[in-house]
Amino acid sequence: MQTKTTGDLLRELYAQPDLGAYLDRNGPYFSHQGLSELLEAAYARCPFSKAALARRSDMSEIYVYQVFSGRRHPSRDRLLSLCVGMGAALDETQAILRAASFSELYPRLARDAIIAHGIVHGAGLEQINNDLLTRGEPPLC
Repeated sequence: MQTKTTGDLLRELYAQPDLGAYLDRNGPYFSHQGLSELLEAAYARCPFSKAALARRSDMSEIYVYQVFSGRRHPSRDRLLSLCVGMGAALDETQAILRAASFSELYPRLARDAIIAHGIVHGAGLEQINNDLLTRGEPPLC
């Protein structure tokens, strides 16, 4: 199966007057992973416990377990803190944000650019928060 980019899908969506035909033709290209699945996949590469992840993300252990089980829906900032705590790559973080129906990190927004830079360069939550505060932006969590 040939891969379609988001741009390809969007152009096709604009051009197709029949929604059903568009959905039928492009079903295999739609994301079918939920937030819990994406979080578990990211966490699977972590060499530490969820308790340690909670500490690295500046959250309670109970809250982290509830997020992973799907019982709690975290805010965008808390989800970003979890991604930073897991050391998730930027593309993985963006997918997790999308799965939670949040906007991706957008490089035209200073706060998002600071967070994305930290993620790309492997900064921890404390460093990202320091960078945000230094530049007059609110910290994560």
